[in-house]
Amino acid sequence: MGSKAAREAAQRRSRRVAAMSPAERVALAHRLAEAGIAAYMLTHGIDRRTAVARIKATRRLGRRHSACDAADEH
Repeated sequence: MGSKAAREAAQRRSRRVAAMSPAERVALAHRLAEAGIAAYMLTHGIDRRTAVARIKATRRLGRRHSACDAADEH
């Protein structure tokens, strides 16, 4: 159970996102993704390509092998 302040902040954030157009939501998602990659790069002292590769590898941990994974690498 969260605090009242956290709950109200989440509600405000939800209303703000709900008021966005689909294009604005996609743009927000891209900005957040880029900010996350930049933070990962800075934290680990690595370049963008390495950061993206590590993030993708982390997403695959614990999952079964899929033929589409090999297709993504080519």
